Amino acid sequence: MGKISPVSAKYIVQTSIDIEGVVDKPDVIGAIFGQTEGLLGSELELRELQRSGRIGRIEVNTETKAGKTSGMIVVPSSMDKAETAIIGASLEIIQRIGPCNATIKVQKIEDVRISKRKQVVDRAKDLLRNLMDTSMPDSQELADEVAYSVRVMEIKNYGRERLPAGPGVEESDEIIVVEGRADVLNLLKYGIKNAIAINGTSVPQTLAELSRQKIVTAFVDGDRGGNLIIKELTAVADIDFVTRAPDGKEVEEITKKEIHMALRGKISTEQAKMELVTSDGERASRSTQRSFQKDERKPMPARTTTRPAPIRAATPTRAPVRAPAKAPTKSVLKAEAKLKFKKMLEDLIGTRGAYLVDNKMTILGKIPLTELESTLKSIGNVYAVVFDGVIDANIVKVLETSNVKWVFGMDSKVAQANAKVGMHIVAEL
Repeated sequence: MGKISPVSAKYIVQTSIDIEGVVDKPDVIGAIFGQTEGLLGSELELRELQRSGRIGRIEVNTETKAGKTSGMIVVPSSMDKAETAIIGASLEIIQRIGPCNATIKVQKIEDVRISKRKQVVDRAKDLLRNLMDTSMPDSQELADEVAYSVRVMEIKNYGRERLPAGPGVEESDEIIVVEGRADVLNLLKYGIKNAIAINGTSVPQTLAELSRQKIVTAFVDGDRGGNLIIKELTAVADIDFVTRAPDGKEVEEITKKEIHMALRGKISTEQAKMELVTSDGERASRSTQRSFQKDERKPMPARTTTRPAPIRAATPTRAPVRAPAKAPTKSVLKAEAKLKFKKMLEDLIGTRGAYLVDNKMTILGKIPLTELESTLKSIGNVYAVVFDGVIDANIVKVLETSNVKWVFGMDSKVAQANAKVGMHIVAEL
């Protein structure tokens, strides 16, 4: 009957139908053609439009409930917008279908090309995405790929333990010892071919023998693991120089500029040992020494009480200097508090951060060490500061200005006698 399908139509007229009775689909189709016949003239006659293919097959979907029939009428059209709208409006004049009253209402006229256009756009996006994933890379990507393949080809296995090493390890008089294979690849990327990896914290025998023949520079990560490797290397191998990546970074991820800056800033092994806290025994010895110094200062206030009254009156300025009464009270820290502060210090290892603690042992917050001064100025109830670092004169000055009572760090460069703030390092806890 109709020569046009919804697939080739430009517009779809969707109409609702409500009938006060029970009718069949042929009754609805007959009413549409019969009651619109001659209404719009010969050019818009539904039968002629359907015969010429400008109107497609009219679909009627109905269902009957409680003696009433309702459903949808779908009319596909390939005419223009105005003619399609006229056809849709003409359907609404139908008031009776068979013996029953009926109400027909056009719900919408859908432009089929919009949905097709959306489908085309979505598919084009998928095709473009696939094209970009499989397209030819640019010149920089090609260069990086070739350079990486060359670096992988250049890296070789050295010695009995088959250690990852650059091609220049045997010929060069100086070698660079790094932690793993990725570190060697990163150095090869920037033209450094005399690197060799230890593949862990245990120093291989091959590297220990090689260190006696060449000038060795240990290049470690800027974290706590780097400290462990330095301790192991200096104990087993003959290391001449030590350098490390910037704090918090690994050798495998730093840039060319950072690599060259680190190598230019290398220090001797002796100096590295002095800067590094090598064992808990050394920390304990420093703690014992500080405790001994505090014991020597304790008799000072007692002697002031036995002096004659005329001497105290003659030298009034000595009393506040000799008997500040702060050091003795601050040196007394309960065992429970020590355990809490020790746990806080252990949690901060390797973070370069600081805990701010109130007098109820509650952590007010964790901040980067670089923001300590500005944060203390805005918070007035800080009782103690626990941080991953070395206590120096600058930090003590900031804490004294903010009326902080205690400070806890990994190590200290300031004697307790020179500070109003109570100090403890991890070894003392």
